[in-house]
Amino acid sequence: MRSGEERRGGEVAIALSGGGARAAYQVGLLRCLAELAPDYRFPIITGVSAGAVNAAFLASHPGGIAEATHELSRLWSDLQGDRVFGTGVLALGRNVARWATRLISGGVRIAPKVRGLVDTAPLSQLLERELCTVDGEITGIARNLEAGLLDAVALTTLNYSTGQTTTWVQGCDIQTWERPDRCSAKVRLTVDHVMASAALPLIFPAVRLIDAWHGDGGVRLAAPLAPAVHLGASRIIAVSTRYKRGAQEAELREASYPPPAQILGKLFNAIFLDVIDQDVQRLERINSLLSELPPEKRGGMRKIEIMVLRPSVDLGKLAREYEPDLPRGFRFLTRGLGTRETTSPDFLSLLMFQPDYIARLIEIGEADAWERCDDLGRLVLG
Repeated sequence: MRSGEERRGGEVAIALSGGGARAAYQVGLLRCLAELAPDYRFPIITGVSAGAVNAAFLASHPGGIAEATHELSRLWSDLQGDRVFGTGVLALGRNVARWATRLISGGVRIAPKVRGLVDTAPLSQLLERELCTVDGEITGIARNLEAGLLDAVALTTLNYSTGQTTTWVQGCDIQTWERPDRCSAKVRLTVDHVMASAALPLIFPAVRLIDAWHGDGGVRLAAPLAPAVHLGASRIIAVSTRYKRGAQEAELREASYPPPAQILGKLFNAIFLDVIDQDVQRLERINSLLSELPPEKRGGMRKIEIMVLRPSVDLGKLAREYEPDLPRGFRFLTRGLGTRETTSPDFLSLLMFQPDYIARLIEIGEADAWERCDDLGRLVLG
């Protein structure tokens, strides 16, 4: 086992962001890495929102990246809406009715209690099986830590009571951190931590961790790279599921008033995905300043090499092509929000747990990674 001092010399971290179903894109990167270095293991793994699912899987798998990616690809390829949340007409109708009753109740005591718009029990049960848990604990993480195959893994959630971002860390020789708006805690990670991190606000129900309700960790995560930095990484591969529009695309206008789905899509992008670009810019500015200083005057700060992989295709626009294949009840609900009235329904892409769409995302991720294979190889293998 490497000491904390050694770990801070040149560790590589992978930072997996959110995006709901779009997190399948991250599997494409892993497929590329599996060919470049089949036995490689990331010493530091961080995940938030849907990226927490991939992070937990990688951190707990007993094999190298090739074996882990093969299993993770199978998991995503078999994923359908009803394996993530209840998609039946009756279940969805009942939840919508409860929300509607709640909204018009005026807050009377007899108003129904509402949590998420959908029931995510199917996803929780799936993760219990796929992550090989014991009483909810993801035991493979502890096994890999004890064997020296992993240094640390971190999953991030939002504490709905305090508004503080909480990063749950399992690892060796970990120093926790505390800031006014974010903190960390040492734990033995469970499926509940994964479910909480991936709990899209209002859509997926929050999860109780210790003594508070927690939801999607991307909501107030102003510094998504911070967990990897705190855990000692000097090289970070950050995988975003946010397509970056070119100048011509940014100038396109839609004539009609934006439907709720379009507004929700922009809101979710701003909350979950845009911040990674801001954090990368901040990190690059710090690197630039540090390069001007001799090591003895850097105050313990270190330069961190960063690489961001992002989709070369608009995943929201792509989701529109697969929308007719959604389960009937769920399709009816999303069309009511106007997903057919916008050319790029980003909101729909978050919930597009359809095998054909997911397979396409994995293909795009792998192709994008191969375009950057030289940079990937240098960063991972040194």
